[in-house]
Amino acid sequence: MKSLYFITSNVGKYNEAKQSFSDLDINIVQKNIGYPEIQADSLEEVAFYGIDYLKNKLKEPFIIEDAGLFIDAFDGFPGVYSKYVFQRIGCLGILKLFKDFEDEDRKAAFKSVYAYYEPKTKPFVFIGECQGEISKKMVGKQGFGYDPIFIPNEGTKTFAQMDIIEKNKYSHRGKSLEKLKVFLKNR
Repeated sequence: MKSLYFITSNVGKYNEAKQSFSDLDINIVQKNIGYPEIQADSLEEVAFYGIDYLKNKLKEPFIIEDAGLFIDAFDGFPGVYSKYVFQRIGCLGILKLFKDFEDEDRKAAFKSVYAYYEPKTKPFVFIGECQGEISKKMVGKQGFGYDPIFIPNEGTKTFAQMDIIEKNKYSHRGKSLEKLKVFLKNR
């Protein structure tokens, strides 16, 4: 069985990837070595910068992931700043921002970018997106981050009400992971 390092400090992201890869002959290994997440205009820029920073520190293939919550009513905010905004105001802060908005203004999308790198190659990027809406209150105890306030269009529950298997069917990260899996199967 091959090992593939997942450079992340986020146990939730790691568990989602490990579950998703459980049907392949690839062992996902969490490695928390950290890398700078630049402030950029796109998730892809953040991922490419992370790969560039890490590629001389590891001799084995690895993946990194960056994601964001893009809310229509706020012109895509928090977007690439989602982690920072979550650390500062959390889900309750996002819900407070909506106090003067109507239901039709609650549209949002989660976007995910997985980047794969192996020595002596160019990085490969896999993008996933999940359209949905911001709920009116926090619901559920599963998942992490904005999961308690995001309901995918195809579902009736927040991500925080879903187990990992169900969430991966809908989620932005599940979609980008699936593209990465197909790529690795065909490699």
